[in-house]
Amino acid sequence: MRILVTGGAGFIGSHLVDALVESGHRVSVVDNLSTGLEEYVNPSAAFYREDIAGDHLRAVFAKEKPEVVFHLAAHVNLRESFQEPTAGARNNIVGSLNLLQLMAEFGVPKIVFSSTGGAIYGEPKQIPTPETYFAIPTSPYGISKLAVEYYLDVWQRLHGIEYVALRYANVYGPRQGGKGEAGVVAIFAKKMLKGEPVEIFGDGKQTRDYVYVADVVAANLAALEYRGSGIFNIATGLETSVRGIFEKLSKLLNYSAAPAFAPAVKGEILRSALDISKAKRELGWQPKVSLEEGLSRTAEFFRKANGRAS
Repeated sequence: MRILVTGGAGFIGSHLVDALVESGHRVSVVDNLSTGLEEYVNPSAAFYREDIAGDHLRAVFAKEKPEVVFHLAAHVNLRESFQEPTAGARNNIVGSLNLLQLMAEFGVPKIVFSSTGGAIYGEPKQIPTPETYFAIPTSPYGISKLAVEYYLDVWQRLHGIEYVALRYANVYGPRQGGKGEAGVVAIFAKKMLKGEPVEIFGDGKQTRDYVYVADVVAANLAALEYRGSGIFNIATGLETSVRGIFEKLSKLLNYSAAPAFAPAVKGEILRSALDISKAKRELGWQPKVSLEEGLSRTAEFFRKANGRAS
């Protein structure tokens, strides 16, 4: 198939592009490289350095004629979303609307959207949290993702565009930067390898649901085969504290210093884990990589990257 991936030079997007190319699809990538790296783009994919909110995206659609869009491009830093809410809305909402309008114009029948489960439910009282739980985001980032989900539903009814919205938990793994919802794994690993102090915001007892990037890619591939529209949590269903992540990485990277503690971030939720029974039932998907194995792979990636840097 002819597939367009927005954000395909980024952490999750580049892994997805690799898998799509390996599966024999013709892949094109749109990324403005604000956080992604061109070196991560598979050489078999066509690459366009463009902003999804810009006018030049139409030319990409006209040339590539995609049959499916995987939409991962986004302003993903939760803390920055408080500081620059307008910029986040332009990237996440206006950019997504521009994409949807072009899909309707060029007759593209399907989109797989990378949403968030870590920020969309607010501070849920039900954990693990199912998709049916009322979404009350506590950050501009979470609001922007929920807004796009509503637009997807409207475009499905107006234009017949099928959508699958994947609400990711905290994705981690090789190629990760420090700005996503699970950026703590990359941040900790990089600082530990350099022997620098590691800072934890709050008391470190706040929990997240950490899902390995290869499992997220598998969920996207399952979504490609899914017939119909729907919203799915992509996670493990398990809670792990930030302090727990610090301790596991310390052992893997032989880091002996104690963490420093900083004030908690306003709007940051205390607990998060997602119910994945719907994804198991309807997508035939479930995570395969344990946290221990995933952190080991991730630590090894950053260890090699640190060796190259030095």
